[in-house]
Amino acid sequence: MPAKTRKPDIPATAEFDRRALIAAARAARKRAYAPYSRYRVGAAVLTQDGAVFTGCNVENAAYPACICAEQTATVKAVSEGQPRLRAVAIATSNGGSPCGMCRQVLNEFGGPDLVVMLVDNRGRVRQTTLRKLLPDAFGPENLVVEE
Repeated sequence: MPAKTRKPDIPATAEFDRRALIAAARAARKRAYAPYSRYRVGAAVLTQDGAVFTGCNVENAAYPACICAEQTATVKAVSEGQPRLRAVAIATSNGGSPCGMCRQVLNEFGGPDLVVMLVDNRGRVRQTTLRKLLPDAFGPENLVVEE
């Protein structure tokens, strides 16, 4: 059986339609189910293959059962065979950044160079990278067992 070849990653600096990704995150935010916190979040992830997957936060009266928008979008991408992320846009009322658990999930599938765009209600965008949001991240490379 021939070895499976992996397509090279598109560099984080490569251009993509940032406005479209932000618009997708803002649209996803409208579908958020947040009756308890009233903090609605929408996310859109761009995969290495150019596909876009969206997600919103879904709350539950039992708070630990809530799921974040970033996780929803990422899991949708992975479940559709698109596990390598290039960028994520996250829409909130105040441009808040992802929680720690979401940062870890994004690191698993996007790595430290993942482009992160945070957008608020006024349309202001702050762009950063996951490396800046999650310095010294824990990833698969940390699971090497020395014998």
